[in-house]
Amino acid sequence: MGENAMVKRTKTKSVDLKKIFLGLQMEMVAKLRNSRANVKHPTAKGNVTESSWRRLLETYLPKRYAVESAFVIDSAGNISEQIDLVIFDRHFSPFLFHEDGAIYIPAESVYAVFEIKQEATRSNLSYAAKKVESVRKLTRTSATIPHAGGEFSPIVPKEIIAGFLALTTAGKQTAVSQPFIDDLKKLPRGKRINLACVLERGAVSLSFPENGPVDVQIFPPEQALINFFLSLLSMLQAAGSVPAMDIKAYWKSLTT
Repeated sequence: MGENAMVKRTKTKSVDLKKIFLGLQMEMVAKLRNSRANVKHPTAKGNVTESSWRRLLETYLPKRYAVESAFVIDSAGNISEQIDLVIFDRHFSPFLFHEDGAIYIPAESVYAVFEIKQEATRSNLSYAAKKVESVRKLTRTSATIPHAGGEFSPIVPKEIIAGFLALTTAGKQTAVSQPFIDDLKKLPRGKRINLACVLERGAVSLSFPENGPVDVQIFPPEQALINFFLSLLSMLQAAGSVPAMDIKAYWKSLTT
């Protein structure tokens, strides 16, 4: 028997990522269907839905990202509408204010904002777009970052990522409908939504080049969650780091 034949060969272990995320999606759908059917109070039903999505993102996003339901504020004292889920950074922009259960996050620290609804309807999408705009129009400062060899120049803040999350649609279609996609494509710049995930119907990822048509990727229902999550990760990676907030700008607003 040759030396090679004597070497014990072991099977390479692997994991089926598609199977894992499909199981996670089925679990999410079951939980949201249950709350939809059995939780009668609208506010309580909304809280259950938001907490389910928040736990998902908190569990699977890298630890540099924090997730909360919050208001977003800027150094001039402007405030957004209440946002269902805010993905933000606490390294360069450490301020996080709590008051009577409400959370206020500085605009500089925000990577992404999401509106969550039971159904993906035109009116719900329009409502989500208005809330997105209330965040994007806030002022974001950018300060230099000292390091051992000197300092990094202030960065230009990237556009805040926006998303829309839902369980299902009012109609009986089995995939994200073309009219819904058309509505997403037609939103004006400040209200643009980059990601939409409707768990029972599919997911949509949109990019908006400066010159050229909107790029749309559509994912089927059985791949909605995994492709939503991977699209979000890709967008977060492309966004890089948030700007370091100019503490002096906030300080100035307190002394004038």
